[in-house]
Amino acid sequence: MKILGIETSCDETGVAIFDDKAGIIAQALYSQIELHSEYGGVVPELASRDHIRKLLPLVQEVMKQALAKPEDIDAVAYTAGPGLIGALLVGVGFGRALAYGWNKPALAIHHMEGHLLAPMLETDKPEFPFLALLVSGGHTQIYQVAGLGQYELLGESLDDAAGEAFDKTAKLLEIGYPGGPAISEWALKGTPGKYVFPRPMVNRPGLDLSFSGLKTFAANTIRAGDGSDQTKADIALAFEQAVVDTLAIKCKRALEQTGLKRLVVAGGVSANRRLREKLSEETKARGYQVYYPRPEFCTDNGAMIAYAGYRRFQAGCFEPLAFNAKARWPLANLS
Repeated sequence: MKILGIETSCDETGVAIFDDKAGIIAQALYSQIELHSEYGGVVPELASRDHIRKLLPLVQEVMKQALAKPEDIDAVAYTAGPGLIGALLVGVGFGRALAYGWNKPALAIHHMEGHLLAPMLETDKPEFPFLALLVSGGHTQIYQVAGLGQYELLGESLDDAAGEAFDKTAKLLEIGYPGGPAISEWALKGTPGKYVFPRPMVNRPGLDLSFSGLKTFAANTIRAGDGSDQTKADIALAFEQAVVDTLAIKCKRALEQTGLKRLVVAGGVSANRRLREKLSEETKARGYQVYYPRPEFCTDNGAMIAYAGYRRFQAGCFEPLAFNAKARWPLANLS
């Protein structure tokens, strides 16, 4: 069985083919980072137009990589939400039309379910049930996962997502876009202990998070600093440590509350080296297991959509001819 996956929810155009016997047999990804970097963030209209230009060539490239013909594809999966509505409609319209033209089933995939299932593309894969930390530019959420489509939201960011806070802080520091990789790179040159940032909401009960105040604390620290490269590096390190510690504390609390022994960490921020080291250290000390996708599958990509499509194909979740895209789509509402 071969599933073609299409991802266009934000600023990456991703296409891949998942084979139930061989795994990902072909993939291609186009990033719009260079396009949006001069603006310090994603411009939705530009993102949509770029998806239109890149999607068909990428599908052709992936089909060529896999030596596949339309008759070899069993279904077409596409991200239907959440995300930027214009960008989503490019992939949804293209994917549904392609499925119709090829006379194949269509599969509308939840973007965050794609991230959640991405670690299952690895050799060392998690089994249900597990706890999931989904941490990206648009989402920071903790779920209790009982099985496919069985997602209970335990906590989430009440304001900025962690990735969004990274982007905004990097912009304040004037160190580049996207913010996550930029702050991580600068943090390597930082002086430990030079600045100490707060760990938001860790002293309150519950599993909700907040990063807006941390971003404000960073802005005030930057204004009070001397603007030197070393000061920027010191602030980047303190900010990254605060975010990582906050996420680790909340995950530890969630594991203890649920009694689960497996933790899945996915989404763009899951590629952060310091976060991986911290969570690996914390889980190992308590006898838990932690799972991540490989770095290339942490950011948005077609592989995770193709795999999620395969799982949804098995469950018989096919789409009618009419299609829809959802800018907002709670993962807990999936069946």
